[in-house]
Amino acid sequence: MGAGRDHPAGVALLPLPVSVPVPQGTGRRRAFSWRPALLTATLLIFSTAATAQTESPGQTLKRVEQDLQTDKALQRQLDRQSQTLQKELDELRDRLVGLADQERAQEDELAHLEESLTALETQERSQAEKLEGERQQIAALLAALQRVARIPPEAALARPDGPVDTLRSALLLRDTVPALRARADALAQALTRLAETREALQAQRTRTYAARLTLIDRQKEIGQLVARREELSRQTEEERQQVAQRTARLTGQAADLRQLMDRIEAERRAAAAMAAKREAERLEAERREAERRLAEQRAAEQKAAEQKLAEQKAAEQRAAEQKLAEQRSSEQRARAEAETARAAPSAPAGERLPVGGRVTVRYGEADRYGATSRGVTIQARAGSTVVSPQAGTIVFAGPFRGYGQILIVEHSHGYHSLIAGFGRIDTAVGRRVATGEPIGLMPADGSPDLYFELRRHGQPINPQRGFGAPEGKGQG
Repeated sequence: MGAGRDHPAGVALLPLPVSVPVPQGTGRRRAFSWRPALLTATLLIFSTAATAQTESPGQTLKRVEQDLQTDKALQRQLDRQSQTLQKELDELRDRLVGLADQERAQEDELAHLEESLTALETQERSQAEKLEGERQQIAALLAALQRVARIPPEAALARPDGPVDTLRSALLLRDTVPALRARADALAQALTRLAETREALQAQRTRTYAARLTLIDRQKEIGQLVARREELSRQTEEERQQVAQRTARLTGQAADLRQLMDRIEAERRAAAAMAAKREAERLEAERREAERRLAEQRAAEQKAAEQKLAEQKAAEQRAAEQKLAEQRSSEQRARAEAETARAAPSAPAGERLPVGGRVTVRYGEADRYGATSRGVTIQARAGSTVVSPQAGTIVFAGPFRGYGQILIVEHSHGYHSLIAGFGRIDTAVGRRVATGEPIGLMPADGSPDLYFELRRHGQPINPQRGFGAPEGKGQG
């Protein structure tokens, strides 16, 4: 706007500063100062009404263009700030994907350690029971030897047993002593192995405990990043809504000012339109006459070229028929190769299940209710992170009938993922998720099951074949 324009009431309208929203603070939270820009827009509306009666059409148009330039600068500033937030949100999503992969690997390591721990405990119990039986037998033999050793030779001769029985007992005890010594040596070796097994068991328990602590720390970090992601998503959405509202207000102001210009110049445009109409009628008459002459010339040329065109079309038709025959032959070979490839089972390239664990029910098998499963059921660890199997958009999130908490993710090329069995959902409808991005947690107790169903064009397909399965209904 110009500086120092006179108002009819004698009040000078000074140029109004237009402020753009500037980020307040850095780091996790950003806020924007909107009041100066809103105050400027309000004063612009009142100053427009006060000066509209004294300005010429040229001055009004100049003022409107200046206001629109200022508004465009404000819009560009808001767009840059929104892009900065979106970039931070994308980086956070990539970090979440990496942490989810690390958590999956940590869970697999912990499961391996727990299996080894169970095997060592079973081995320890088996060795202890075997040693207990050996000890009882050796104790009985030692008691018998001690009783015989306490009997003097004279008393042995005076025993009521016959000499043959006494000799037989002495020979039996003489043969027992070497066997007893061998069993005692074996018992000592077994005790040594038992001590080594217990030491290995203790070391394995220590490693298992450390792995569990690491897994808990990883899950806490993922929880904090998920909360940060939700905060950034809400902040970006609020900024976009504010930008949209501001743009709508500025567009309305520009439309009002342009309508004022249209009313001032209406008579001039009407006169110019009448003159242009008369000139257009004259030009139209000349054009029609020229077209008539040109049409006659073209008709003569076209008649001469029709014979040549007919010959060319006949040649092209023969070439097209030959090409069509070759194409049909190629399509038949391609269909045969596709049927052969479809009949052979293919390895699931790039397979990614939503959660780590053991697959208890596979696609096409009978589930626990006796029905044929349209997806896979995975027995996961309590509190495990659930990730998106493929990039897409959340189209449903929440409870559904008797299935509990479920998510439906829409992917490209007609794919949809249905995931059920959540303990907690960490995303919302309309959100874009990347491949492997955390979207929720399993229940925090027991050995929860997660159900994963993959559909293409509304038909279920085998999730363990991945997203590269050939088109068709019910690919198994």
